[in-house]
Formats: sequence, structure tokens, C-alpha cells
Amino acid sequence: MTETATRTAYDAVAVLYADTFRNVLDDLPLDRSLLTAFAELVRPGPVADLGCGPGHLTAFLHALGVDVSGIDLSSGMIAQARADHPHLRFAEGSMRSLDLPDAALAGVLAWYSIIHMAPPELPAVFTELHRVLAPGGHLFLAFQSSGEGGPEAFDHKVALAYRWPIDDIAALTREAGFTEVARFLRRPSEIERFPAGNLIVRKP
Repeated sequence: MTETATRTAYDAVAVLYADTFRNVLDDLPLDRSLLTAFAELVRPGPVADLGCGPGHLTAFLHALGVDVSGIDLSSGMIAQARADHPHLRFAEGSMRSLDLPDAALAGVLAWYSIIHMAPPELPAVFTELHRVLAPGGHLFLAFQSSGEGGPEAFDHKVALAYRWPIDDIAALTREAGFTEVARFLRRPSEIERFPAGNLIVRKP
């Protein structure tokens, strides 16, 4: 799916999406724990929450003492984030080409924001994320996971998306120059259809 189509799709549902996911972490204790561990790895920052949506995870990391800002393709999502969290920084942008200097960040969070990219795009995206991270910086990826056999397209409610085996995502990050730190696979919650894959990698 093209970047323009993804942006348009999320603009159309920004208010509903914000209402749906504003308190989603309340029912996901394992996700909260992983995000808290990530905060300890990257604190004080700076950190970019890429594909931040309505800013709920940006705010979660900020509350843990992280200097974090949110970036999203969708102007509608950015408007929701600014309305909900006026004390935080949000901007429109694409992780395919970030308006950031080399080695500018201590951490990058990409929470279910790589899923709308066609599989051939991901190597270049991971190279871009490697560029903006400082040596020793961490990248935390979350995505819907699949079994063996490569990425699988699925009918995401907003826009076409792909789920991946953790091994495949780990291999792509390794090819981009990252070193794996940790991985976690959990079963779907009551509101999810697929297992959740989590991968933390580090720029040497």
C-alpha cells in the first residue's frame, strides 16, 4: 500500500482510532512491562515514537522520564495527539525519510508502524532507522507475528498490512547493522487476532 493511501486511511479514522486505543495499555500488562524496560534502556533520550498515532505511547514513555516526541504520517493522528497531549511534541513525517540528523537519537519506538509497508520497503526503512540512532541506541519494534514462511498480508481494519515471523524481522535488522537484544512473542489478547511480536535491537 502506498504511503499516500495509508495516510488517507488513517486521517479518515483518526478520531475513532484515538477513542479506541487511548487506554489500550490498561489491559496489556506485558506490553507495559516491555515498554518500561525499553524506557530504562533509552532514558533520558531523546527518543522518537514513529507512527505515534494519537500519542498514547509517547505519553507513556514521557511519564517514565523519557525525552520523547511523536512522528506520524497522518495529519489527523497528529491533531489528535496534540489535543490529548498538548505538553508533548508531535510532527508529521515518514520513517522512510526522517528529518533528523545522523546519530540524533538514543531510541526509536516503532509500535505496529512497520506493518503497512510492503515487504521490499523494510530493508531501506531499517537502514534509515540505523542512520538516526546514535551508537548504543535501541530500536523497539512491535508487529503482528506470523509463523514460518515469510510475511503474510492481512485485512487490517484501516489499511493493508503484513504480519511477519520474528526471525525474518530480526534478520532484516541484522542486515541493516543492528544487534539483537531481546525478543518476545505473546498470544493474542481478547481484542487481537494474531500473536504479537516484539523485538529490541541495538546499534553497536
